[in-house]
Amino acid sequence: MAKSGLYTGVDIGTNTIKVLVAEYVSGEMNIIGVGNAKSDGLKNGIIVDIEKVAQALRKAVNAAEERAGITIDRINVSIPANSLEMEPCQGMVPIVGETKEITDNDVLQVIQNALMRGIVPEREIIAVETTEFTVDGFTGISDPRGMFGVRLEMRGVVYTGPKTLVHNIRKVVERAGLSVDNIVIAPLAMSQYVLSEGEREFGTIMVDLGAGQTTVTAVKEQALKFTHTSPEGGDYVTKDISTVLNTSISAAEDLKVNYGEASTERASQDEYFLVDVVGKDEPEQVTEYYLSQIIEARMTQIFDRVRQDLERGRTFEAPGGLILVGGTAAMPGVVDLATRTLGINARLFVPGEMGLRNPAFAQVISVVNYIGNRSDIDILVSHALSGDYAYTPVEETYVAPVQNVTVQPAAPAASGESEFYAEQQTRPVATPKAAEPEEEKEGIVDRVKNMFGNLFD
Repeated sequence: MAKSGLYTGVDIGTNTIKVLVAEYVSGEMNIIGVGNAKSDGLKNGIIVDIEKVAQALRKAVNAAEERAGITIDRINVSIPANSLEMEPCQGMVPIVGETKEITDNDVLQVIQNALMRGIVPEREIIAVETTEFTVDGFTGISDPRGMFGVRLEMRGVVYTGPKTLVHNIRKVVERAGLSVDNIVIAPLAMSQYVLSEGEREFGTIMVDLGAGQTTVTAVKEQALKFTHTSPEGGDYVTKDISTVLNTSISAAEDLKVNYGEASTERASQDEYFLVDVVGKDEPEQVTEYYLSQIIEARMTQIFDRVRQDLERGRTFEAPGGLILVGGTAAMPGVVDLATRTLGINARLFVPGEMGLRNPAFAQVISVVNYIGNRSDIDILVSHALSGDYAYTPVEETYVAPVQNVTVQPAAPAASGESEFYAEQQTRPVATPKAAEPEEEKEGIVDRVKNMFGNLFD
């Protein structure tokens, strides 16, 4: 169950950077601010200019701060699945306490033991997921704390990625004047947000059609089984339109967004529109069907790569079918083309959050959902991974994100903004009461002791 508090999510995409601020109240997520900015400095989903990406991130954060009425200094940012590797891990520790009752520190130690593994210098551990704990041979335990035992074991999955990729993301956040709270693996977070429990259990394929790359993820038995990223996405469709019609990239993008149809079976040969052609004074007429042919050719190639990835990972059969997310997936006809090309039932996932009902927002919402719904064990794992072993047990009233934001008066909604932004109101956020100075606490205790001592003199 999600703790109450404020959580941030960031999606650094090839075309846009999205920042989301959500408030959890009794496990329910309420979005209170969204910001986005045009990306610059990325190619095929990979950071190629840290300074440009940092400037774009700062703009998106500023917009989210203004709409949410808060100041953000720490963020949870997604990381793409480029060269992501998954390996099983396990650890074992003896319970040395006098009572033999398993504590938070015992869990931290067994996780640390599982992470004592050889990692090649160019890779870094990004995340760890616990599969089960075992106490004195009793398996299938999800949370061993409070149990009696003499030996604690843990089995899980370690996710590693290129150290360069992780470093660049941290550097971008730092240059933007922020700090990284958590780095979240995008397919891992999206599988928990996009897929139902049944789809995760019986097997489902998820395809994220972004602007700069396409990510294929297979999920079964509540875990990632395969994920692969190819550097081909919606931007390739735009470039094809530009090349074939001899028009500018910006004009080609407008054509794709306003008239694009991915399936020629749905396109009209009678409807046409005007296109500004480079080197010509007068615009030319282009039919919807001709534009659809250009788009369908590229999207078919992308889905052919998806098929190859799934066959290579031996995960093509999935009772849950194929679920499409990402901005490019919103183009009309994409679902039909995917079904026809791959021979598997496909559907489009659309977030249900008000004002964000577009597949392009699935990833940034999933980051907040992933962090907001972490269990106490998940939080312990993150502490062990970061090397922070001075862990304080989580209380029911724990509101971690409040410490990362400062409430300010909400800025009035600008004219012309969507209904979502216009309806947003600043929610009061309780600031944790400051702890009393240690000397003052001791002074009070001494006075109480003296008072009771005097009663019996």
